[in-house]
Amino acid sequence: MSALSAFSNIGKVPELRRRILFTVVLLAVYRIGVFVTIPGVDRTVMQAVVHKQGGGLLSLFNMFSGGALGNLSIFALGIMPYVSASIILQLLTMVFKPLDELRKEGEQGQRKINQYTRYGTIVLSLIQGFGIAMSLEAMNNGDLSDVAAVGDVVTHAGWGFRLMSMLTLTTGTAFMMWVGEQITERGIGNGISLLIFAGIVDGIPDGVGSYFATNKGNIQPLNLAAVVAIVLATVATIVFFERAQRRIPIYYARRTVGRRIYGGQTAHLPLRVNTSGTIPPIFASSLLMFPATLANFKVPGMAQVQSLLQRGDWAFNTFYVLLIIFFCHFYTAVTFQPVDVADNLKKQQAFIPNIRQGKQTADYIDYVLTRITFGGSLYVAVVCIVPSIISQQFHVPFRWGGTSIMIVVGVALDTVNQIEAHLITRNYEGLAGGGARTSRIRVRKD
Repeated sequence: MSALSAFSNIGKVPELRRRILFTVVLLAVYRIGVFVTIPGVDRTVMQAVVHKQGGGLLSLFNMFSGGALGNLSIFALGIMPYVSASIILQLLTMVFKPLDELRKEGEQGQRKINQYTRYGTIVLSLIQGFGIAMSLEAMNNGDLSDVAAVGDVVTHAGWGFRLMSMLTLTTGTAFMMWVGEQITERGIGNGISLLIFAGIVDGIPDGVGSYFATNKGNIQPLNLAAVVAIVLATVATIVFFERAQRRIPIYYARRTVGRRIYGGQTAHLPLRVNTSGTIPPIFASSLLMFPATLANFKVPGMAQVQSLLQRGDWAFNTFYVLLIIFFCHFYTAVTFQPVDVADNLKKQQAFIPNIRQGKQTADYIDYVLTRITFGGSLYVAVVCIVPSIISQQFHVPFRWGGTSIMIVVGVALDTVNQIEAHLITRNYEGLAGGGARTSRIRVRKD
């Protein structure tokens, strides 16, 4: 009853109610746009192509775009150009000094970096739009294995179609980027993450229906219960590790300013177990699926590589785990700088007990971060392998990888935390419940 009353409190806060309604409306607009096809194509043929090339990058991109690529929608590129531009800018801030100085300028510098990210998104969208247009025309010519057998994807090939596709796809990505920023600013949750979340969750009903259709008349309750138990255990594991932190104690030195004494307080430096998030499995999946895509384009030697890297095989899983561990350490090293953290602590006259300020503090933070990142990388690898185990052992057509599950759970946690923060600031009981602690507190009316 406490949890139900906590959820009922959402409708009692006018601002929170408006934010949630605004978010739902924009997500509905995005889902409607998924079914708006770009001019000059046949999406029925494209859906057959995506189904045939289920092991390549087309399937991965189609999943993250919520089926927009299979429908050849104006949102076919999805929000991935924006994500790619953000990652590129993050990497450049580590090696390009002007960008690093912008990052250190605070909010004003971050706004400038966000503007550069938008420009980069447009450039990447134009390039990828042109690549998609050329790939679609290649399907007409039968350059992609036996794709021509299902019909022509493009009705009128040529430069007119290419330019129209570039303009349409770039406009669709720019609109999605705007929608994501509007949700972040005026809605609830991270808008970009919610768009990816909506695209992944949209495929759940189809996946459940596919399972029952495949096992029609041969559904074993014990196997179904085992699958549900494994999925729930995976979700619980993700929740535990995504919230897990290593807290390094921090002490602030006491100093006297006039007649007042400042400092003398204790705090902690939280280090997340999984600092890199879902970027490592996305990179690893893209690299391992790239040979399958090249094989579809009849690139010499790629068919042999594809046969060695079949999804679910021991070779695929081994390389997948190794790549995830590597990218977890690499991305964490790029995005988290212990030297900058140590310098900030020194400027604030703060220190770690028994550790000297400066280089020793940076080395200690790097040592701790490396250890917990190794454990976090193993957790990410295990979670990403679970779907393959379910597919093989229980014959479930599991179309969502561990990356998708991590994104869904992570975005859900972030959104719930923001809703709970709004409730707590309005003196309402949070979604997690609080017993009699806040059960009968009244709210001031605005």
